[in-house]
Amino acid sequence: MRVIGLMSGTSYDAIDAAAADLRLDGDTLTLKPLGLVSEPYDDALRESLAAALPPATTTLAEVCRLDTRIGQAFAAAALGANGRLCDGRAELVASHGQTVYHWADRGTVHGTLQIGQPAWIAEATGLPVVADFRPRDIAAGGQGAPLVSLVDLLLLRGRPGTPVALNLGGIANLTAPDGTAFDTGPAGALIDAAVRDVSGGRLPYDVDGALASRGTVHEPLLARLLDEPYYALPAPKTTGKELFHAGYLREALAGFPGLRPEDIVATLTRLTARTVADAVRAVHATEVIAAGGGTRNPVLMGMLGDELGGVPVRASDVLGLPSAAKEAYAFAVLGFLTVHGLPGTCPTSTGARRASLLGSVTPGRRGFPGGMPSVGGVERGPVRMVCEPGAPRR
Repeated sequence: MRVIGLMSGTSYDAIDAAAADLRLDGDTLTLKPLGLVSEPYDDALRESLAAALPPATTTLAEVCRLDTRIGQAFAAAALGANGRLCDGRAELVASHGQTVYHWADRGTVHGTLQIGQPAWIAEATGLPVVADFRPRDIAAGGQGAPLVSLVDLLLLRGRPGTPVALNLGGIANLTAPDGTAFDTGPAGALIDAAVRDVSGGRLPYDVDGALASRGTVHEPLLARLLDEPYYALPAPKTTGKELFHAGYLREALAGFPGLRPEDIVATLTRLTARTVADAVRAVHATEVIAAGGGTRNPVLMGMLGDELGGVPVRASDVLGLPSAAKEAYAFAVLGFLTVHGLPGTCPTSTGARRASLLGSVTPGRRGFPGGMPSVGGVERGPVRMVCEPGAPRR
């Protein structure tokens, strides 16, 4: 089945659309990457979204407008990916949507909200759409995240030692081979907030780690940041910009007047490296398979290497899964599992009572590919995933 996975993360800078050929042969799920297209949010939509996110207040009218406009942006991305990557032959779209709130309180997740109305995607492409993946896991007592952990487990299975998968987006998350998975804390979230502030909004993130490379880590500020109680919570645990936002950073900076912008960014980059490395050490990892936008920050990756000592860090590309598009490919896999009646969660990873079929399905113009399958086999699932060589197009 040819599937398009759509993802916009906590950095909310662009919509990634990754296409893959997926097939299930016995106990092996095979993924052949077909490529990635990334469509930036237009400035007006990104500003409206940023203005509505916590800790800001908003209205239901604005949520409705954002749900529609983001749905239309996702629809355009899916339509473009189908034409450019699939020659118009995609059969399914899996859309994560845009997270606007993850209701977590003292280690318990009560709800989550991803917007980007999938009806716009189905109407534009004519294809069935699986969306709204996270709530079912939460209803089953889970954290609703990190959902990529199931794909990580399938991909890592069979590797020697104790490999872990790491994703560096706005928030960093980690998956260990025993199923332990959790958000380690901020990856780019606080760095991006600082860069936007010091550049007056001109820069969305620290391009190539340029600011951090000119700065010096301020140890007292780092110590204050490391006192965050979240880091001491046991897994499974999740977090987001509901905690790690610009206001959080301003509060942390109180009492440290006159710090150079470069030193602030360098300190936040070290914070990400330190908290990720602490999490990697806690699960006794022997290898880190990394993906996400943070892998393109050489200063962050250098600091992470320093913190980890001799533990090697490799991009997920070495396993055939392009690191720049891993999350979009992961949701393509989760959508594929849903329409084949297979669970999309690992209870050990999310803390749920059971594995769940994920998402809600919006029919395409012709209904569903082959009709919706029986879901009687929800307790079974593929035991490993392999990636075939593809010819990625952009």
